[in-house]
Amino acid sequence: MPRCGKLFARHFRDVCPDCLKRLEKEYEACVDYLRDHKGATINELSEETEVTIKQITRFIREGRISLVGAPNLSYPCEVCGILIRDGTMCDSCRGRLNRDVKNATSNDNPKASSAAQDYRSGGAYRIGDRLRDRD
Repeated sequence: MPRCGKLFARHFRDVCPDCLKRLEKEYEACVDYLRDHKGATINELSEETEVTIKQITRFIREGRISLVGAPNLSYPCEVCGILIRDGTMCDSCRGRLNRDVKNATSNDNPKASSAAQDYRSGGAYRIGDRLRDRD
């Protein structure tokens, strides 16, 4: 969806040509500022270039802005907002998500997890067992 709300024929991009030009100008402004101020933070970059933090984060995730030459540049975690330098979530949010998934899968279907353990331990789970368990 374009930022401007205009209708356009979507061929290769998700934005209209006018919005694409605006995005390219924002990108160039960010790159030029970072070239002159290598120690800039994302907040400083956003204030000086008037590009939103969300858009700067998108440039970083797309690989258009590299964090290699900018030691202080980082972007917010999608869950808690703490500043990170890689991925979409910080380590604590990623760990919490993994724990929640593990707990949900172990609590929801104990029969499936025991079948998986039987299979891993050398016991076979055959189609006859599946049909018998359905009844």
